[in-house]
Amino acid sequence: MDDVSTLLCRRICDSFLTSTATRSNSAVGLCNLVLSTSSSFLRFWLNESCRENLLAHTDQEDLPNLRLVCHDFSTKAAPYLFEYLTVTFKSSTFTKPARVEALRTVGHHVKTLTFHMPHGPETFLPPIVDPTTGEEKQFLYEPQVVAPVQVPGQDRRPKYGSQEMTDLLVQQYPPLFHAATNVPSFVAAMSHLVTLEHLKISCPGFDRTALYRRNAVDYALISLRIAIERAPMFNLSTLSLLPIHPGGLLYLHPMHGFGSTPSSAKRWAQIRRLNICMESVHMSSNSMRSRLQSLEHLRILHAYLRTLSRGLTRLFFRWKGERGPSPLSLDREPCMLPIEEECMHPSMRGQVRGPRPLKFTRLRYMELENAVMDSVQISDFISKHKRTLVEFMFEDVKLRQGNWDDALEPLTTIAGNDNWKRRQEEVMDVPIILSPIEGPPGEPRILGPLLADEEEEEEEVKGKKGLTFSRWLSKPHMPPVKKSAKESFWGGGEHMKRFLRGSIFPIRAR
Repeated sequence: MDDVSTLLCRRICDSFLTSTATRSNSAVGLCNLVLSTSSSFLRFWLNESCRENLLAHTDQEDLPNLRLVCHDFSTKAAPYLFEYLTVTFKSSTFTKPARVEALRTVGHHVKTLTFHMPHGPETFLPPIVDPTTGEEKQFLYEPQVVAPVQVPGQDRRPKYGSQEMTDLLVQQYPPLFHAATNVPSFVAAMSHLVTLEHLKISCPGFDRTALYRRNAVDYALISLRIAIERAPMFNLSTLSLLPIHPGGLLYLHPMHGFGSTPSSAKRWAQIRRLNICMESVHMSSNSMRSRLQSLEHLRILHAYLRTLSRGLTRLFFRWKGERGPSPLSLDREPCMLPIEEECMHPSMRGQVRGPRPLKFTRLRYMELENAVMDSVQISDFISKHKRTLVEFMFEDVKLRQGNWDDALEPLTTIAGNDNWKRRQEEVMDVPIILSPIEGPPGEPRILGPLLADEEEEEEEVKGKKGLTFSRWLSKPHMPPVKKSAKESFWGGGEHMKRFLRGSIFPIRAR
């Protein structure tokens, strides 16, 4: 027994000496690698907390120069330098060997990817015309997810269905289209982003005159969605579409999109935070075709939110341009409901009328901007999500029917009292006028608008108070919310804001 104890102790001592020698050799190797003779600096650099804190506060412009110092600096600074990656899609973005190799090298460091593809003349796709007859050809797109294997002695499978259509597209469509439909290149590129957490898709510059035609951006969205579904992105939890055109959600929908499979929804079920800025749909257009197209876009939006609704904890939605209907309650929109004649028809009895209401089972934070809705829609949404909802915001939301007291009446039930009515604020923009009265040298006096009749303005403000509402609302026990970075993204104003609490007062600069 004593021999066993001695042998065990000897092995422990040997392993300790071996590990100590290994650490000493690695320290010497690191000294030679860092090319520093300062023991104080080496102690600082070997301390993980100090090193990570230093790299986290280093400017992005200085990180490339820092990586040129030595190999160890390059290795430690790479995660901070390549944490955010922006890809502006071009015809050779995912096919040029040098770029693909670079993405393979640094892809595992990327946490946030911005896929930027603006609309423009190069993304426009004209009709496909038969050069012999002059007739327009119909193109039914089917994504080719896997590159076909070339078998000796056999013809290669056409990329676009038939050889005739493939030849027409090669002759008449730009290289950007063929790069956007190269699904295997998208899959190969996205497979390197194994630690991706936040995906941003930006498609600005949408032209409403081409609303009814598919362009190269739409085909790129199809390829991107298929690649995301097949890549090992198990950390993906945030999706931002800033901005997206009305038809873009059709190509990002995991179940209704091109090339979808029964397992496509698994990847998108990971999304917990969703941010959408969508181009407005024009429901008031005189053209019947335009109204039907806008109605179809609203149905696509409703179906997309329904697919992601079960996992979302944060939701931000903004209409870009004109005010649009609330995407949270499209089942209550008059334009989405079936007409009375259809409801009375015998063949339509017993069927579901209109879209099914949305239910966000985990939603805690919600923000809606630049929309128009009824007070009943707001009150129903608050009542339906009162068990999970912590904070919600209605920014630049106009009421069609009702007033804000009726819309926020469920808060009385949640809080147990109506103290929130006395704390509500009206936020509005006011012009700044420099007073001609002289003040201290170098300090101008800034006053509110000069009014001829103050009582008339008070009545006007009170008349508007039931139409718009712009503030954060939270449960009484919740702490105040800090100012979000989104305000700087939307270009927060250069103007002064005045908060009205039932009376008019001047604002002075101090």
